Amino acid sequence: MSTGVIIALIVIVAAVVIGAALTLLARRPQGGRNLKRRFGPEYDRTVARHDGDARAAERDLADRVKRHGSLQERPLEPAARDQYMARWTAAQERFVDSPREAVAEADQLLRELAAERGYPDGDRYEDQLSALSVHHAHRVHGFRQVHRVAQSGTADERLGTEELREAMVDARALFEELVTPSRRDSGRHRADEDAKAAGDTRTDGPARTDNSASDGRSHQPWALTRRQAKGS
Repeated sequence: MSTGVIIALIVIVAAVVIGAALTLLARRPQGGRNLKRRFGPEYDRTVARHDGDARAAERDLADRVKRHGSLQERPLEPAARDQYMARWTAAQERFVDSPREAVAEADQLLRELAAERGYPDGDRYEDQLSALSVHHAHRVHGFRQVHRVAQSGTADERLGTEELREAMVDARALFEELVTPSRRDSGRHRADEDAKAAGDTRTDGPARTDNSASDGRSHQPWALTRRQAKGS
């Protein structure tokens, strides 16, 4: 066999091997590194739920992105935001006397708030959780925790007050992200306020502005930090 033929065979074999490797990489959904960066701790939890099968977990996560990646969150009106904040405050205060009921209220509140922001309806928990995991991957576990606790009811007496408290605190992180205006929301609300202010200048009275609802950084007495939770 001539040297030229041998070289040609080597080139063909190398091309086949490289082609097979590229095909395998293409079949791996979005690349494990990209998915792990996007989903953070949710990536590890998904791998665990698939018994350590990273490829199965990545197919799961890639499917979530495919189904929910284009979802656009709807703006939340300031009045609605105030109502949700007041309800969260009430649930948090109720925790002192009725931890389980408070956690169940938090679960219901998050499902309603997510639906109003444009996520699947709260009655479709799995779909809603899946969509939230795409856009709030680092916070969605709190929702999963309060829902698990809420669904357990009084059947699981092993759930102590501290575990219930942790679920409430973790869920608050997602609540804050959903209730706080995004940059797009803030821009729209500022435009509305500017238009209102412009209308007020045509009257005898001075224009009134209130940035507490639009900037999402008003004093929030309902906020409960993890340190405060453990210390109460």
